[in-house]
Amino acid sequence: MALSVSCTSSRPHNHKKLRGPHSPRSFLGVKMPQFGARSLEALEYVEPRLRLVLDEAIRFWDFSVLEGFRGPERQDELFTQGATKVRWPNSAHNSLPSRAVDIAPYPIDWEDTERFVQLAGAILTIARQFGIELRWGGDWDRDGRMSDERFRDLVHFEIMGES
Repeated sequence: MALSVSCTSSRPHNHKKLRGPHSPRSFLGVKMPQFGARSLEALEYVEPRLRLVLDEAIRFWDFSVLEGFRGPERQDELFTQGATKVRWPNSAHNSLPSRAVDIAPYPIDWEDTERFVQLAGAILTIARQFGIELRWGGDWDRDGRMSDERFRDLVHFEIMGES
């Protein structure tokens, strides 16, 4: 029995180009996740190795990129709100390219923390497969336990080491 796999895009295209992470695509009639316009905008100034991990992850898990680079006003606004522990320019979000991103499983349900933990597992696994060291805001000390963290930022991922 032969299976037919086709793209759901109505635009003319070269099938060889469908491998990219942002191409409309389907597998067995199921549309695969892809970044929306806001996520792509947030990814514009993200460190290339971190972007590589996210481009791979979107193939398997639907998520939104909430924020990449943060300027001084935004960083200090989030500090004032208690959403971050550091002021400008001390966050990994404050470098160009940004060494950090905030992402959330789509559709976003802030009460469903289990989905954030599952997404983190997928992101960290993909990063390890590429030999890229990431730190997640749910396990700052990277000991595999969330219970010892005083500040949980489940949306936060940052690249470790030099670029």
